[in-house]
This record gives sequence, C-alpha cells and structure tokens, in this order.
Amino acid sequence: MATETQFAPVLPDKPRIPLVGHMITDEDVGALQGARLQPVKLTKVVKLLTDPHSANLYDRHVHALQKVIRHYKQGFLMKDLVLVVKILNVCADRINDQPVYIEPMCEILKLCCLPFLKEKTSDETAFEQIAVESVSQLGYLMRVPSEEVRTQICRTLISFYTEEPPPQIVQKHKASTLSYNQKIVEKSDLSETLVKSLALLENDPIVKVKVLTVLEKFSKKSNTNCDQMLNANAASRICTHMIDPDPTGEVLFRSVSILWNLLEHGDKQQVADQMNSVVCVSQMRDAFIHQLTQGFSHYDRQLRNDLLVIASLVASLCPDAPFVETGFVKQLTLFTTFQEVKSHNMLVKHLKLMTNHEDFELKKLLINILVVLSRDQCSVPILSEGRLLLALFSYVRANKKTTGPREWTPAQFEEIQLHSLSALATLCPLMIDDYMTCQGNTRLLLLLEWCVDNSNYGGHGNSFHGAGGRGNKRAQMRYCLRLLRSMVSTGDDTVLQDLVDQGAINQLNSMLLNVCRSKQEDDAVDVEMQCDMLFILSALCEGDMHRKELFGEDGVQVVCHYLRHNPKRINSGLGHHRLMLATVDCVWCAVVGCYVTEDPFLEKEGVFLLIDLLEICPKNMHNLILGCLLDMTDNPKSTPHIQTWRGQNDVTIGHLLCEIWRNEEREIGVPKESNGVVPAVMNPLMGTLQAEQGVTPLPASYMSHSIVDVSDNMRAKIYALFCKLGFVDLPGLQTEDHVTLCLIEKYMDFKLGEVWTEVITELDQEEIRPITPDQEAIETISRAIEDRASNVKDVQHELLESQHTQNLIEEQEYYAEIRENHRQKEKAISDFTDFVARTSNYSILKAARQRQELSIDASRVQNRYKDGETFHSLELPSLQTTAFSGRQVQVDSTPVDLTGGPLATYIPEKGTLKKRSLQVA
Repeated sequence: MATETQFAPVLPDKPRIPLVGHMITDEDVGALQGARLQPVKLTKVVKLLTDPHSANLYDRHVHALQKVIRHYKQGFLMKDLVLVVKILNVCADRINDQPVYIEPMCEILKLCCLPFLKEKTSDETAFEQIAVESVSQLGYLMRVPSEEVRTQICRTLISFYTEEPPPQIVQKHKASTLSYNQKIVEKSDLSETLVKSLALLENDPIVKVKVLTVLEKFSKKSNTNCDQMLNANAASRICTHMIDPDPTGEVLFRSVSILWNLLEHGDKQQVADQMNSVVCVSQMRDAFIHQLTQGFSHYDRQLRNDLLVIASLVASLCPDAPFVETGFVKQLTLFTTFQEVKSHNMLVKHLKLMTNHEDFELKKLLINILVVLSRDQCSVPILSEGRLLLALFSYVRANKKTTGPREWTPAQFEEIQLHSLSALATLCPLMIDDYMTCQGNTRLLLLLEWCVDNSNYGGHGNSFHGAGGRGNKRAQMRYCLRLLRSMVSTGDDTVLQDLVDQGAINQLNSMLLNVCRSKQEDDAVDVEMQCDMLFILSALCEGDMHRKELFGEDGVQVVCHYLRHNPKRINSGLGHHRLMLATVDCVWCAVVGCYVTEDPFLEKEGVFLLIDLLEICPKNMHNLILGCLLDMTDNPKSTPHIQTWRGQNDVTIGHLLCEIWRNEEREIGVPKESNGVVPAVMNPLMGTLQAEQGVTPLPASYMSHSIVDVSDNMRAKIYALFCKLGFVDLPGLQTEDHVTLCLIEKYMDFKLGEVWTEVITELDQEEIRPITPDQEAIETISRAIEDRASNVKDVQHELLESQHTQNLIEEQEYYAEIRENHRQKEKAISDFTDFVARTSNYSILKAARQRQELSIDASRVQNRYKDGETFHSLELPSLQTTAFSGRQVQVDSTPVDLTGGPLATYIPEKGTLKKRSLQVA
C-alpha cells in the first residue's frame, strides 16, 4: 500500500546558511565600568579554619584571611554573609589563644562597614533575614576580650548605620542603600545586645564610651531601636553608671543624650519606671550637683540643665519616685532659694547664678521641678522648711524698667515673676501657714493695684506665661488673679477673712465696673480674668451676710451688666460660656440670701435676665440657673417678677419649665406615650439607667438609686419652683403643659413611692418578712402608689379628651364660618344675576314689579286699604322699575380716571380753561 511520502514531489536542495554560536558581551568589548569582583571560595577558608588537621596552621589561616580581605575590598556579597559571619566567629573563639587573629578580624570588620553587594534586585528581599542575623552576630562579637576588636565593631556599626556609603562601582553588582542598612539594624536585636554588653565593659571605659556612642546614634531617630533598648532595661543600666570614673569625660554626656532620646522616641512611662529607683535618682542627684558646683563652661551648664529636665520628667511620670528619700528634694530647694533666702550651706557658699541664658533656664527649671515634686505630700514639709514661698514671693512686686548690672534683666525678671506666680498657684494651697506668714494676700492685692494703675510699664510678653502681655500688665494681672482664685478655692476661713479685711471685695468690684464701662472688645485673656474675679467674689461672699452687704449695689450692677450683654456671645468660642457660669454663680453666692443686694437686683430686672438666660443657654447651664432662681424665690418679692416674665413668642415661665421637664425626661429615658401620658402606673419617674441598675441591697449609709436621681437631674428643682409659683392659674399653658403639670404636681408622691418600692424589693431580696402590721402598711402604701399614678393617668387622658373635643368644636365652627362665607357669596351672585335679568328683559322686570307690589300689599295690616277714601299713592304712575323712585333722579358721574378730574382743562400759566374741540366723524 502506497504512503503519502511516496507521492510527495521532490524539491531541489537549497543552500543552507551557517549559524554562528558566538555572543559578544559588555565585558568582551570593555563596556562594563568599575572594579571586577573576584570572589573567593569561602567554604574552603572555613574548612581550613575549622578542619582539625589544619587547626594549628596559623600562617596559612592568616594568609587565607588576607586573601579574603584583598578580594572583598569592595564589600561582601549578600549570599556570602553566612560564611563571613562563620569566619568571624571562628576567629573570635581563637583570639584568647592566638592574638594573631586580631588584625585580620579587625580588617574583616572594617569591610563590614561597607554596604552589602547584591547581584539581583531581589537579593535584598531574598537575603534579608540572613542580613539581619549577620548584623546581630556583630553585636555578639562584643564578647571578644580585645579592645581593638570591640572598638572596630563600634566603628563599623556607626559607619554602617549613619554614614552615607562611598560610591561603589562593581561590575555586575550593586551596593545596598543606607536606608536598607538602617532597616536591617532595626530588625535585628543589635541595640538590645549592645545594652547588655555594657556589663562586660565596666573596667574598660574607652570601649564603654564607644558603645554609648553607638547607642546614641541608634536611638537618635529610631523608635524601634529605643524600644529594643528599653527591653534590655537600658534606662536603668545607663543611669546607674553615668558618673562612674571616666578619663574621657564623655560618659555623662553620652548617657544623658541616650536618656533624652529614649524619652523622646520611646515609651516615656517605661523609661520613668526603669529610673524609679534609689540608685538612679541618687546618680542623677550627684551628677546634677557636680555639674552645678564644679562646671563653669557652656557645655557644663547645658548638661546640668538636661539632667534637671530628665529628673523633672521622671518626677512627673512617677510621683512615687524616691526624690525625698535620696535628699534630692532638699538639695533642689536649697538651689532654688539660695539667691533670695540667705543660707550658710557650703554647697551654695560660692555658688552664683549669672544672667546668661543657661542660668536663666536653670532658675525656671528648678521652680518647675519643685512644683512637680509638691504632688508628693512628703515633700511639702521640706519645701516649707526651705522657705520656698518666701523666695518666690520676692518676685511678687511691681516691675522696674531698669535693673542692676548683676541682676536679672527686666525681661528675665518678668518671665521669672510670671513663672513664680504660676508655681505659687500650686504651692500656696499646700502651705497655707507659710502663705499667711509671708503676707501673701497683701502682696497680691498690692500687685493687683499696680496692674490697674496708670504707671507707664509695658510687658515683654515672652514665654508661655506671658501670652497676651506684650506692652501691658495683663500677664501679671492674669496670674495674680489665678493665684487668688487658688487660695479662695481652699475655703480656709483665715485666708478669706484676711482678704475681706484687706478690702478685696471693693477692689475687685471697682475693677469689674471699669471693665463694664470699657468699650474695648474682650479677648480670651480678658474673659478669663473676669471669670476669675467673679469666682473670687463668689467664694468670698458665700454664706456670709456681712460680705454680701459689702458686695453691695456695685456688685449687683456688675452681674446685671454681664447678664444683660453677654448671653448673645455665649457661643462665641472665647470662653463667654464660662463667664456666664461665673456670673450666675456670683449671683447665687453674693446676691441671693441678702435683702440689701436682692432688692437692687430685682429693681434692675435681674430675675428677668436670669430667666432670659435660662431660655437661650445650653442645657448644661440649666441646673445652675434653676438652683439660683429657686433660692431667689425665698424672697416673696421675686415671685411676681417670675410670674410676669415673658420670653420669645410670649412664652411664660410655666411653659418654659414644663418644656425643660419634658426635655430632661426625654434625655434620661423616662418611658412616655406619644401624647405625653404616663404609660404605666408603676415607677412613672424612673429613667432607663435607673431601671437597668435595678434594686440592690445597700447599707443604710449609702443612698439608693431613687435618692441619687434627685440630684442627678433638674426635676426636683422644677417641682420646687412650681411649689413656689403654684400649680393652678398659670398663664400661657397649653394642653401638653397641663399634662406635664399633672405629673410634676405629684413628683414628691411618686418619688416617695419609688423609695417605698425599693424598700419592699430589698426586703424581698434579703428574704425578710415584715411583721403583720408592717406588711399591711406596705400593702396599703403600694395600693396608694398605684392609685395616685392611675389618677394622674386618668386626669391626663381627660385633659387630652377635653382638648380633642375642643378641637373638634373649633373645627366645626371654622367649617360653619366657611359655609356662611360661601352662602353670602352665592346670595350676592344670585342678586346680581336677577339684577342683570331685570335690566335686560322687560317682561322679567314687569314680573318683578308685580311681585314687589304683592309683597308690599301683603305687609299691610288692612288688606283693602287702597279702596279707602284716605289712600294716597306715593308712586309715580306708569313707572316700571323695582326701585322706589321719587321726583328727583340721581345720576352717577363719569369716573375721574376717564375725565381727568375738574382741573384737567385748567391752564395754570394763563389761569384759563382749555377750549373744547369738537371732533367730526
């Protein structure tokens, strides 16, 4: 059988083109740039070092290592890092026996500072873990007891992590970047290893400084390295040895720099916890005292201030740090007060602070750290013994424009003065006896008087405390008032009485009156100072009738001014809401309860202003204003004012209070029907939170949830106000208000019912059965509670039904009025239609005339009166009209808008009329 190939045509042979398998590379033509890397088989080097048969061939070992160093002078390949690290570890293990390995090992470490070389772009990812472990091994090499090796490791790490690598042009290879090197270091445990290696370097200060330098570089900008260092307890390790004997003089500087970096980039609380020990605080104390008393250079002053800042941060983060136990507080108090209070202590005998920037900062830092340390009650007696308040009060005086050659400059004095006032606001309430001994009230009132006089002084307004005080005395006044506010907040009778005796009430009243008369726009600082003054007046006058009389009409004028003008700016964002709160508090404490001040307050419409504020203010101010109004109603003269008040859209006080009640119940989650009716007869006042908490047995000294609810919301105050105003004959109430008023009227009964319900529930939970008479009383009380709630619910339904019925009646009356209006319109249309028909159709007119005559005849008493002899017709004969006509005819004139009026043809220039022209068609 034939196949396809047998019949295929035979084609002639074509000449074949020979293929040349020759490839020309860039290396052949010399296009590659850079040095050519000649790698060495590192496996043979490792085998040479580790083989037992060649273990003692030290010369061959050194020769092999030198060959590796020559061939890898451009850096190591990433893929060879494992073998390189193995070579380093072998050399490290043999250095103790053969120092000949030190030099080649240092040379290899020097090559490690160069970036790693990669053949492919993906090598960075593929060999990343190997690179991380290799860098970690460099830290482990700190175990080698050789100063040269350890020093070279530190140099290598600094260069590898911080220095930009030199340009490396290697054929077919590319060097890693500095950011990659930093990432590798952060992923390794190198930082933690170096911190732990400090324990091996206690007797080697030179290398210790190098390691601290590396740690400083690592912690400067890296949060990860700081966290790793803190995991190795770096803060405690470094702080414990920062004043060890140091021939280089760098250990303290490097230690402080590292601690600063840890606080800045690490967990501050963890750093403070590690330094919260007697040893660390003692080291900081000794280092600070040494730098303060023995240092004179600019570098020493800066280092001293840095130590104090670190100590301040530790004290603020760890209030229980042993500053008192180590005596650091006593030394700091001495250094703070030695300029103002003479001391014979040898530490400060020859110590002087100059006016340079570092000493100026030191003064402020000393004041600041003592304020921080004052939170520990154990340090307060030490501060008092060191007469700290006396030293700070030396700055509470009028500022001078010029100072002596060795005194603080005016700008520096002002800044220290403001800082001292701020510190006194914290310290004085803790040391009231020292405050009174220093005559603090007198000093402050004199400074306050200087602040408001007309003396020519312009503040510099520097620093945080001098905000808003440039060119004026507002900064001093602001912190003086803040200090007075702190003192009156203590409620100490001695301080308050001394202020009153010094005339503080009249002085503050006069200052506030000047503010009210001023036309300048207030900023945030002005508003804060006015709030402080009102608060001080409130604290001074509260509960004392004589002081309220001293407050007098001037104070009433001030509070009325604020109530009248400031509510419009309550949401301005400058703190006017706090000013309004302070004003209402001042009214409550300094006006209410004294007829001498209440009567002028009522005369100046103070009650109206309070209720106006209640209507427009935010909800968080309602409670305060309602309490003030409630106490004001103890004066019977105030009740007519409250009842007479009318708000926006003619709102009355009853409607306003009912609206506040409804909003309060809506917020606390009291269940209500859509029309405001009580849904259930049990616990009609209970909110969502109170219901969720339930009833739990409590000791007799604890208040139950029902009692706590009275003070948690405003319903009790609203009920008390209605008790003063009455529950009937209140004008301006709507049906919804009457429904709410029914519930308000029974508030006390329902609240008593809640308390009895809690008592009953607690007895059931504690499985206590009352005796029979008590059980019967409890059952009677329970039924009474339900009956009262049912009665209120029924009354509310009756009110709603009456309102519904009234609405229906008003609706029908409105519809009837609409129908009547339509009926009159229809009659008018019908009359007009008849009129048109009569005037256009004579037969209809005659019929209408006949009907009219018949109607007239029917209205007569006598039916046949026309046949009588005495009948006289009053109508014109042959007149076919339906109107009653006489002998005179009235003709309507042509409308004025058509003729132009009687003066349309008058010519004013000539005094004549126009001639009429006849138009001929």
